[in-house]
Amino acid sequence: MGLVQFTEKVLRLWRSASFGEAPHMALGRRGERIAAGYLRRHGHKILRCNFRAPHGGEVDIVCRDKRHGELVFVEVKTRSGEEFGRPLDAVDKKKRQLILRGAMKWLHMLGMPDITYRFDVVEVVAGDSLEVRHIENAFQVPEHFVY
Repeated sequence: MGLVQFTEKVLRLWRSASFGEAPHMALGRRGERIAAGYLRRHGHKILRCNFRAPHGGEVDIVCRDKRHGELVFVEVKTRSGEEFGRPLDAVDKKKRQLILRGAMKWLHMLGMPDITYRFDVVEVVAGDSLEVRHIENAFQVPEHFVY
């Protein structure tokens, strides 16, 4: 193996390693990869993962549901078990506001098109076995929301 190939291999391994990464962060990243694969297999085209809007706002996965032609903003919640409740329970008011801000920024970047969109949650429970649950229309834009 030449020096260039060796260097590329070491860099690839280094990038994929999770040196010092907290276990819950690694679990979350794994859950997002699992959720993206699940969505692809179920008729969604992934447009962006981990969209972070300036001035706050975040969306784990932005995709298009090819079956319905809708833009979908997806929050992924991953847990190793459900002893403390469902992952969906963690999508509280504060988290929904972050997702809404990210979604509104995405729509603003598109020129605020007149398109149908929704907010989904994908629960990934990676305990003894792997379970993925897709909750479509998990929440709506509140009536008083201003963007």
